[in-house]
Amino acid sequence: MSTTFAEPRLPAQFAPTTLERAEWSALEQAHQLRADALTAGWRARRQTGEAHPVDDFLFTYYPYRPSLLRRWHPGAGVVLDGTAGLDRHEWRWYVPVDAAVGARRADADADADAGASAVDARGFLDAKTSTVTFIRNLLERTASRAARFSCFGLHEWAMVYRVAEGEVRHEALPLRLTAAETDAVVEQNRITCSHFDAFRFFTPEARPTNELQLTRESQPEHEQPGCLHAGMDVYKWAIKLGPLVPGEVLLDCFELARDIRQLDMQASPYDVTAYGLEPVRIESAEGKKTYAAAQRRFTERSNALRLAVVEAIDTARRI
Repeated sequence: MSTTFAEPRLPAQFAPTTLERAEWSALEQAHQLRADALTAGWRARRQTGEAHPVDDFLFTYYPYRPSLLRRWHPGAGVVLDGTAGLDRHEWRWYVPVDAAVGARRADADADADAGASAVDARGFLDAKTSTVTFIRNLLERTASRAARFSCFGLHEWAMVYRVAEGEVRHEALPLRLTAAETDAVVEQNRITCSHFDAFRFFTPEARPTNELQLTRESQPEHEQPGCLHAGMDVYKWAIKLGPLVPGEVLLDCFELARDIRQLDMQASPYDVTAYGLEPVRIESAEGKKTYAAAQRRFTERSNALRLAVVEAIDTARRI
């Protein structure tokens, strides 16, 4: 399964979309309510000191504040009318514009009185050229490759291979099998991890068992859309692009990461039944089949979101 991307063609004149204040205010409010629901558990646990080894990953491994998820952006190429006098008018990476044509106000004295604003796409791209280029390249190349469904989540098992008791990564979670049985799963299966940020957590004894000896530099060469961690990372790339990405796309990326994380832990050697998650026993043929079927569904979702993020970049470049 692959997705084809094309470099954006720059039109002679970009035609922005303009949203009246009532329109974009409703979108903003709906976005905030959705974001609040998605982060409610994390925010509540921060008050009580509790931990959730599955869900907290989205806020610890990806160290982005819930407030970033809550902040709605229309995306590049959208003019928000009626922003004068609002905090949004002064947000970073926004500029006052003429709502009638979507053009940046040329008169500095008139900027303060401008009743509309839009994402400063050119300013953002100029300031973060290398980051944006890297993200677009990585997402495009990942989505264009055929997905692989033969890893079966064994990266999590390789992270605890031959570790001493009490030294597993998720100390709050017990293992489903004994240490010897867990090691045997690694030894009896092919390890085909293609994601560097999973591979780097392999134990020293497990690293040589992987078919690929991955590095950060080779990441763009090996990322493929069947990988659960590559799917979760679409959220990371979207949030790094800040105001260029429409709010609904960002929250869709976060929801995808949340859903993938649950499967990731269900298929792991850890027992997550205390958190309402039944194990996907990838040490069995039936478990492998269940895992691969879920991978296929996540591949479709993640590639659709890669396309949406790439389109957000391309839209910004057209302006």
